Amino acid sequence: MFDTLSDRLASTFKNLRGKGRLSEADIDATAREIRIALLEADVALPVVRAFIKQVKERATGSEVSQALNPAQQVIKIVNEELIGILGGETRRLRFAKTAPTVIMLAGLQGAGKTTLAGKLGRWLKGQGHAPMLVACDLQRPNAVNQLSVVAERAGVAIFAPEPGNGVGDPVQVAKDSIEYARGKQHDVVIVDTAGRLGIDQELMQQAADIRDAVSPDEVLFVVDAMIGQDAVNTAEAFRDGVGFDGVVLSKLDGDARGGAALSIAHVTGKQIMFASNGEKLDDFDAFHPDRMASRILGMGDMLSLIEKAEQTFSQAEAEKMAAKLAKGPKEFTLDDFLAQMEQVRKMGSISKLLGMLPGMGQMKDQINNLDEREVDRTAAIIKSMTPAERQEPTIINGSRRARIAKGSGVDVSAVKGLVERFFDARKMMSKMAQGGGMPGMPGMPGMPGMGGGARKKKQVKQAKGKRKSGNPMKRKAEEEAAAARREAAQSGNPLGLPQGGQDAQNFELPEEFKKFMG
Repeated sequence: MFDTLSDRLASTFKNLRGKGRLSEADIDATAREIRIALLEADVALPVVRAFIKQVKERATGSEVSQALNPAQQVIKIVNEELIGILGGETRRLRFAKTAPTVIMLAGLQGAGKTTLAGKLGRWLKGQGHAPMLVACDLQRPNAVNQLSVVAERAGVAIFAPEPGNGVGDPVQVAKDSIEYARGKQHDVVIVDTAGRLGIDQELMQQAADIRDAVSPDEVLFVVDAMIGQDAVNTAEAFRDGVGFDGVVLSKLDGDARGGAALSIAHVTGKQIMFASNGEKLDDFDAFHPDRMASRILGMGDMLSLIEKAEQTFSQAEAEKMAAKLAKGPKEFTLDDFLAQMEQVRKMGSISKLLGMLPGMGQMKDQINNLDEREVDRTAAIIKSMTPAERQEPTIINGSRRARIAKGSGVDVSAVKGLVERFFDARKMMSKMAQGGGMPGMPGMPGMPGMGGGARKKKQVKQAKGKRKSGNPMKRKAEEEAAAARREAAQSGNPLGLPQGGQDAQNFELPEEFKKFMG
C-alpha cells in the first residue's frame, strides 16, 4: 500500500546524501518533494500542511545545522513526525475490571467487520482470552451464517440466537449476549453490528442503541484502508454520531495509496489500534506507529519479524538446531532443512517476511515476483527422497535424481539445483552458527567483504599474509576495533543487519540467498 510513497521519499532523501551542510533552499526543495509525495498518497490536506510545517521548523533549527550528518538528521525528523501523525505510541486494548470486556465493532457495509471479528477473536484467543462473537448484523443477507463460519474457522464461540436476514432485534441480542457470556465464562465479547452503504440516520441510531444497551469498554471503528479520503469523512461522521475509541484498518494489503492510514488518526484524534493485512485469519496484528513509519521509510520492521519468529519457532527446537549446525555442516540434513522451511512457511507469506528486512526497498520488484509455490515444489522434491538420501545427499547420482524428479513432478535439473543450493546454504548456516558471520552481508563480523565466490577466495588469500602491527599504539587500536566488532555481534543486532540510513540503502541479500531464491 505504501510502495509509491516509500519510493518517492527514498528518491527525495537520496538527493540529500553526501551534503555536509543543508542550505535553506535544500530544505525547501525537500519539503516540497515530501508534500507532493504525501498528496499523491492521498493524505488529507490539513494533515500534509501540519506535517510539512513541523518538518520545516525542525529542519531549519539547530538539530540539523549542527548535526554531523544533516541528511540523516532530516530522515530522523521525518520518521519522528510520521510516527506522530500515525498516532504516536501503540494503543492497547482496555479490559474491564470485571469480565466480560465488551468490544463493539462499527463501520460501513463492506469494510470487513465480520471477517475482522473472527480475526480479533483468534488474536485474543492467542493472548490467552476466551472470546465470544455476537451476531448483531441481522439486516445483511447471510451475515449471521458468515459470522458462524468465521467463528468456527477462528476456533472461538459464537452467540447467534436470531437467523438474521431481516429477522430479530439486534439490540436485544446484544443485551442477552452479556449474560450468556457470563454464564459460559467468556471474558471478552465482540459485537458485530450492521453496516450501511453510506452514513444514514437509521445506521447511526441502531449503533447508538446497541452502544447504550451493552456499554462497551471499546468501540472500534472498522475502516477500509482502500477507500482513501472518504474513510476520513466517514470516521468523522461516526465519531460525531456514535463515538468510538479506536480505529481498525482493514485491507491494508491492498494496492490503494494509503492516505487514510496516514490521515485518520490525526484528523479524528483516535488512534489506529489494529491492522488487517491479508485474507487469512492470522493476517492481523496490533498497529505500531513506529514500525509502520519505519516500513514507509524503507527501514524494515525487524521487531515484527522477530515477534512472528518467536510465535512460530520453538525455543528448544531453535537451540537444538543451533547446536547441530555448530558441530559442522554435515550434521544438518535435508530433513532438518525441510522442517526449517515448513516453520518459516507457518510465519506467513515469504514476500511479506522479506519486505520486513531493512533495505528491501531496492528489491521490491524481485520480492513481489517471488513465486510462493517454489517452497511447495522444494518440499515435494525432498519428500520424494529416501531417508538415506535426505540424511546424506552426496549419494544422489543420476539415476536417483531421475527417480526423485519423477516422484515430485519436476525436471531432473530442479533436483540437481536444489541439492547444490542445499550444500551452499548448509555451509553458510554452519559458518554463522560457529560465529563466522554471513558472507555478503554488510557489517558482518569476521567477513572480508561483500562478494561471494571467487572474490571471497581472493580476499581470504590476502588475509593469510596479514600480520599484527609492530607499532604498540596501532596494535592496540586494532584490538579495540576487533573487540567493538565482537560486542556488536553479541548486541541486539547479531546478524549485523543495517538499521536504516546509508547501510540500509546499500543492503543486498547474500549471493547464497539470491541463488537459493532463483
